[in-house]
Amino acid sequence: KSVYALWRAAGGEVKRSVATKAIDIFKQRIRQITRRTCGRSLDEVAQVLRRYMPGWKTYFQLAQTPGVFRGLDEWLRHRLRALQLKHWRRGTTIYRELRALGASSDQAARVAGNATRWWHNSRLELNRLMPIAYFDDSAYHDSHDLNYSNRPVRTRMPGGVGGVGQEN
Repeated sequence: KSVYALWRAAGGEVKRSVATKAIDIFKQRIRQITRRTCGRSLDEVAQVLRRYMPGWKTYFQLAQTPGVFRGLDEWLRHRLRALQLKHWRRGTTIYRELRALGASSDQAARVAGNATRWWHNSRLELNRLMPIAYFDDSAYHDSHDLNYSNRPVRTRMPGGVGGVGQEN
């Protein structure tokens, strides 16, 4: 079972990336957590993501492909936006909530007019109405952020960033 894949960067340097199969497994798990038919509130979904995401990020911290993590982060926010729309359910509720987020009447009407197309609508106007800052201000901040540098992570285990026996 391959966790990392190798690729050749400019200048012939060999770098590590997350294997395609590992990304597929990650996406499948996120799909399971963020199902729109599971009957859980967004806070409950965020709690499950908070348990899963840090471990995944730490496990793949040696990958040298920040673009892959950025793409996964965008995809996860897309899933959360679709889940939010599903929770709002009806066009009138979607319209009211989007107006409260600062959407124009036309923007809110466009999304509310397609009330049951959650995945499609989460790409239209919602990228502007629920930007990254929307999730930063909410309970999802720690759960979804995959954008991180490739710096070593300080752990409580011997052999962390400072080496064997270093105290944190």
